[in-house]
Amino acid sequence: MELDAQQKIKFMQEALYEAQKAAAIAEVPIGCVIVSNGKIIGRGHNLREHSQDVTMHAEMIALQEANAAVKSWRLPDAQLFVTLEPCPMCSGAIINARIKETYYGAPDPKAGAAGSLLNLLEDQRFNHQVKVERGLLAAESSALLKSFFREIRQKRKKSKRED
Repeated sequence: MELDAQQKIKFMQEALYEAQKAAAIAEVPIGCVIVSNGKIIGRGHNLREHSQDVTMHAEMIALQEANAAVKSWRLPDAQLFVTLEPCPMCSGAIINARIKETYYGAPDPKAGAAGSLLNLLEDQRFNHQVKVERGLLAAESSALLKSFFREIRQKRKKSKRED
């Protein structure tokens, strides 16, 4: 199912909602939703700090939920929406799940594997390629991340002054 511009924005807003849930519990605010046939079948937000599990990225959690929803590890007709460009681990999982399209908000110049550092998703050497659309609600995604890290820096600075 081809999504129109309005639907893409709606689903990225849902990913931003997931990112806000992560921020509310002091996790890096990254959110993800997976859509199939115009419906959300998987949701996730970062839970690495709470779980102390390196794999608990927003995309990984959303993929697990989507796999359970369709009772298959394959998601060939699905679209993934995430607020930050996927890392190498998540990009690998997206490829392996056979996701059709990935939409992301903010680029990740330090760990992005969908165009910034490298582009695993569209690499022709893999057995599956994922169509990538970059910059969907990028300003909103980036602002959420910048605000989160600004608050952390301010807290650290204040803590140092109190010592």
